[in-house]
Amino acid sequence: MKSFALLTTVSLISLSTLATVRPLMALESRQPAETRIAQGNNQDAIGYFNRGIDYIQQEKYDLALAEFTKAIEINPQYAEAYNNRGFLYHEQGKPDLALSDYNQALNINPRLALAYSNRGNLYKGQGKPDLALSDFNQAININPRYALAYNNRGILYDEQGKPDLALSDYNQALNINPRYANAYNNRGFLYYGQGKPDLALFDYNQALNINPRLAEAYLNRGFLYHEEGKPDLALSDFNQAININPREAQAYANRGVLYYSRQEREKAIRDFRQAAELSRQQGNAALY
Repeated sequence: MKSFALLTTVSLISLSTLATVRPLMALESRQPAETRIAQGNNQDAIGYFNRGIDYIQQEKYDLALAEFTKAIEINPQYAEAYNNRGFLYHEQGKPDLALSDYNQALNINPRLALAYSNRGNLYKGQGKPDLALSDFNQAININPRYALAYNNRGILYDEQGKPDLALSDYNQALNINPRYANAYNNRGFLYYGQGKPDLALFDYNQALNINPRLAEAYLNRGFLYHEEGKPDLALSDFNQAININPREAQAYANRGVLYYSRQEREKAIRDFRQAAELSRQQGNAALY
C-alpha cells in the first residue's frame, strides 16, 4: 500500500512529508488436521497454529504469538508457523527475530512462496532492494499466480523509478485478483505520478468500492481532490482516513494543511502536533 502526503509550504509552517509504502505481508491460513501428516503430537501443533490465526483475527497479537511458538515447540519442522510468527515479529518492529523465522521457514520448505514475499518486504524495509527483488522474484517463480508478490514487487519497481515495470506488476496482480483493493490503490498512485488524475481517481474509487476500510486510498484520493481544488471532498477523505486509522500521521498532516489554508489555525496546529507526535512514535523523522 502506498499513500501520498502533501508537499507544501504554508506561511511560516514548512511541511514536507514523504510518501510512505506499506507493502503487504501474508499469513498462512488455518489448516485442517487432515492436510498434514497426523503423526505424534502434530495435530496438537495444528490446533495451536489455528488458534494463533483466530487470535490474529481478533487482534490479540501477543496470544497469537504464543500459539505459534507452542506449535513450533511441538513440531520444529512447521514452516508455516515460523512464517506466521515472523509476520508478527515484523509487525512488532523486531526485524531480526522476523528474519530468523522467515529463514527457518524457508530452510524447512524452500517452496513456501509467502515466506519469500514476507522476507522480501523485510529486506525492502531495511534498504536492501536487491535482496528484496530476489525474494519477490522467487515467490513469483514458485507461484506465478501470487497476486500479493506482484503487488509488492510493483511497489519496489515504483520506488526504483521503473514505472513501466511497476504498472505491469500491478496489472498482473489485478488480472489474477480483480478484487485486489491494494493493487488498485497502488496503481492509482502510479497513475497520479504520471499525470493521469482521471485514471488515478478511477482506481482509488475502485479500491474503496472493494474495501471501504482502506485508509490509504482515502488519503490518496483526498490528496487528489485537494490538488483539483475540491477542499470539501479532500477534507471528507482525510477525516475518513483518520476515522479508520487514528494513527495515520500523514492524514493529520494533510488535514492540517487543509485547515490552515481555510484560516482554521487552531485546528491546523492541533493536527500538525498530532502528526508530529505520531511520527515521532513511529520513527518517521519527516513530520517532526
